[in-house]
Amino acid sequence: MSEERFGEFVLVRRHEQGHVAELVLDRPKAMNAVSTEMARSLTGACTALGEDRDVRAVVLTSTHERAFCVGADLKERNSFSDADLLRQRPVTRAAYTGVLELPVPTVAAVHGFALGGGFELALACDVIVADRTAVVGLPEVSVGVIPGGGGTQLLPRRVGAARAAELIFSARRVEAVEAGELGLVDQLVDEGRDREEALTLAGRIAGNSPVGLRAAKRALRLGQGLDLRAGLEVEDAAWRTTAFSGDRAEGVAAFNERRKPQWPGE
Repeated sequence: MSEERFGEFVLVRRHEQGHVAELVLDRPKAMNAVSTEMARSLTGACTALGEDRDVRAVVLTSTHERAFCVGADLKERNSFSDADLLRQRPVTRAAYTGVLELPVPTVAAVHGFALGGGFELALACDVIVADRTAVVGLPEVSVGVIPGGGGTQLLPRRVGAARAAELIFSARRVEAVEAGELGLVDQLVDEGRDREEALTLAGRIAGNSPVGLRAAKRALRLGQGLDLRAGLEVEDAAWRTTAFSGDRAEGVAAFNERRKPQWPGE
């Protein structure tokens, strides 16, 4: 396993086998609160991962024992002028967009607190695996703002408009079991197993065609919110990028020869 650090607070681990990378939130003294510096580092790490054709799946993890991420660094913001906050906005927005627009499947491994921007980082992933210590929520209206890392758009896509409205307007925290019941997280696992289970899932995902994975993610994301006819056109365009690829040829050959595919990735 190789490691690459982006600034002080973000780490990327590339696992030697399986084409899986970990995007690690590593600001334990602040429970991974997203400062301006951390946001810049997240953006840089996402850019590097997006350009790495060897990576087929990314797992978003935390080094803090009791928190995934508690959201924006409100201690930093307490000293901000309006001009400071305005300057910070594109920096933090780029970090959340960076996770959201990773071109490969992403899995969040959540334990402990995932609140505000922390939960938005998880929502930006394709799948959320959470252990039984997880507490999630979007409490931004309780401090005078709104979810600004994608929460007002991503949460209703998960749980519907009315449920998202209730959760955002009430600013309430949701514990793991209820979060699983409401669809706020996708897989609920035993305490302490969120990272392991997320990595296992990512490894299973990464065993598939890299061309197929990127095209499937593109179709899923671009098709959201479209009517069925338009969505099927998005799907057809994505299918065409796979149909004449080396991966498609290898996949069919491997199936017929009853062997494991050796994906060319093109």
